[in-house]
Amino acid sequence: MQRIANLDDIVEGLDALCLLDPRLDKVRGMAGEVPLRLSEPGFRSLASIVVSQQVSRASADAIFGRLTKLLDPLTPQAILAADEAVFREVGLSRPKQRGLIAVAQAVADGLDLDHLCQLDATVAIAAMTKVPGIGPWTAEVYLLFAAGHPDIFPARDVALQSAVGHALGIEPRPPEKMLIRLAESWSPWRGVASRLFWAYYRELKGRDAAPPA
Repeated sequence: MQRIANLDDIVEGLDALCLLDPRLDKVRGMAGEVPLRLSEPGFRSLASIVVSQQVSRASADAIFGRLTKLLDPLTPQAILAADEAVFREVGLSRPKQRGLIAVAQAVADGLDLDHLCQLDATVAIAAMTKVPGIGPWTAEVYLLFAAGHPDIFPARDVALQSAVGHALGIEPRPPEKMLIRLAESWSPWRGVASRLFWAYYRELKGRDAAPPA
């Protein structure tokens, strides 16, 4: 399986997507730069995605910035040893605090985040979602950005739903199941399609809603 590892891979994917679905040629023209969004596999990358669950990108960046300033380096051991006052100071909600601690404990107990990046997406997502605090969206985003997986489309993402709905004239915005079906036609480049529509959303709304990478 080809990984998305550099900007040339993004261009190749965009070219292929526009052949698969000619409607995306206009989306590509309006989206501007489509970033690579690639991060190092490991706990820090996954923690940043957990922090970004159900909050704006700006809020996620602020919270994660405070967290990494107080816990440097950010490791599972640092999370497990942290006093609850640390989590209050950085602005983590109680549910997200519990989720981050559960992820830290899973990694400390042997969950191999590097190895998961080498697995088939279905297998990796199944393994990750056994951990409290990791839902399908979190697992999918981790595999997109840390593994460079080429064929994942996080259809639960509200920004992606909004972007696809606006770009393709679907009102109201397509819900998860409809978006999953729509995205099937963009395989095997759904990972690039997700980046394309996040870029389109950025141009449409004037703010970046893609999860941090």
